[in-house]
Amino acid sequence: MKSLCLMAAAAVLLSGSAALADGDAVAGAAVFKKCAVCHTATQHENHVGPSLMGVVGRPVATVPDYSYSSAMKAFGADGKVWDEALLKKYLPSPQFLVKGTKMTFQGLKSDKDVDNVIAYLKNPAAAQ
Repeated sequence: MKSLCLMAAAAVLLSGSAALADGDAVAGAAVFKKCAVCHTATQHENHVGPSLMGVVGRPVATVPDYSYSSAMKAFGADGKVWDEALLKKYLPSPQFLVKGTKMTFQGLKSDKDVDNVIAYLKNPAAAQ
C-alpha cells in the first residue's frame, strides 16, 4: 500500500512539472518584447522579420510577401515545420542553427524564456 501511495505521489509531481515545462503565455509576451522590434505575433503583417502569427505548426520560410534569406529557404526546403521541438533548437541561437540567416538576434539564453515564448506564440490571446 505504501509503495502504491508513493507511485501516485510521484505521478502527481511528474505531471505538475510537465505542465510547467509548457511555458506561460503571459510571461512569454513579456519576453517577446525582445522579438517585437522585428516581428509581430498578433497580426498578419511583416515587419523587418516575418509575422510570427500562427508560426507554431507552419512550414519554415512560407509567410507570403516576405523575402527570406537563401539560408532560411534552404533550411526549410526539406519540409521542416516550426513545431515546439524545432523552435526549442532555434530560439537559443538562430544563427547557429541556420547559418547565414539574416536574423541578427542573438537568441534567448534561458530555457524558461524559450518555453514561455513558445507558449505565447502558440496562443498570443492567452496573454491578454
